[in-house]
Amino acid sequence: MEQVIKVYVGLDVHKDSIAIAVAEAGRSPGRLIGQIAHDVPKLLKALARLGAPDTVHVVYEAGPTGYGLQRALSAKGYRCEVIAPSLIPRRAGDRVKTDRRDCLRLAELSRAGELRAVWIPDRGDEAIRDLSRAREDAVNARTQARHQLKAFLLRHEVRYGGKTAWTKSFYRWLGELNFGDASSQVAFTEYHLAVQAADQRLQRLTKALSASVAGWRFESVVQALQALRGIDVVSAIGLVAEIGDIARFDHPRKLMAYLGLVPSEQSSGDRVRKGSITKTGNAHARRLLTEAAWNYRFTPRIGRAAQARQESLAEPIKSIAWKAQLRLAGRYARLNGRGVHHNKVCVAVARELAGFVWAIAQASGAQPR
Repeated sequence: MEQVIKVYVGLDVHKDSIAIAVAEAGRSPGRLIGQIAHDVPKLLKALARLGAPDTVHVVYEAGPTGYGLQRALSAKGYRCEVIAPSLIPRRAGDRVKTDRRDCLRLAELSRAGELRAVWIPDRGDEAIRDLSRAREDAVNARTQARHQLKAFLLRHEVRYGGKTAWTKSFYRWLGELNFGDASSQVAFTEYHLAVQAADQRLQRLTKALSASVAGWRFESVVQALQALRGIDVVSAIGLVAEIGDIARFDHPRKLMAYLGLVPSEQSSGDRVRKGSITKTGNAHARRLLTEAAWNYRFTPRIGRAAQARQESLAEPIKSIAWKAQLRLAGRYARLNGRGVHHNKVCVAVARELAGFVWAIAQASGAQPR
């Protein structure tokens, strides 16, 4: 027989400390237990004083400390949830924020059923997500290294005569540059080497990420998503690693809301006012979809690369991908023709693209866990 939750515990977790507050079932005010070092055995000792594990409900905000604490408490029989910070209700006018107030507020909101937990990946899913984010960091580092090199060249009024930078001919041109002054030459060489190192780091991570999908429980979903225009193996892995089990969403609108791609709304009476997108949820996945949406500015077609990716896929998945091309390319053209800013166009297309991602995940046989 399932035990009734008697105690709701809110934790404010930092890398060195954990603040603890409790709210007993009923209507009595919550109370602060205290603050301890960030140590699982000490936390378990504090929780043991509150009751049996199956009568205690623990919550804490998602943050840089990850899911290790949640896994440790769940393994001991506690019901532990990690809460999305962007979805925690805030009192109007409450401008005082402390660790003690935060954990007390979490405990009371948990008792009231006002909190929404995030999806917890297993260790394998989290490992692939770590690799995907490491590659994303490598892309950003390479972009910064390239900007620094080009800024150096601009300061010295050195301009490339070709059409496109960062091609093989551009790199050959860089290797032939001579600034005469020894100090300037050393500075240029360091910038040049930094770009080369960033390129090699990105290549290594891309290769490792592509290989990591073999045997993954979401491998079929990753393969199927590549049928969509603008989504290659790297972005498909990134999407699935960030979203996780897409089958847990029973409607595409819920996935759109999770990604923060739905409009915000402030309505009162008969007045309905919609604003910019909410931007709640996973920013990494939202960025991947927005970047993919940019590809729908072109006329619908299935190129050679897309044909190769779709060769082993089932016909229903190919059909969904083609319907996505026709609809999204048309929507992009209509919005662009009305003079809508291209950023807003991409967001609108990305929102509908999320619906097609959901449909393909369902067609690929993904089952909710």
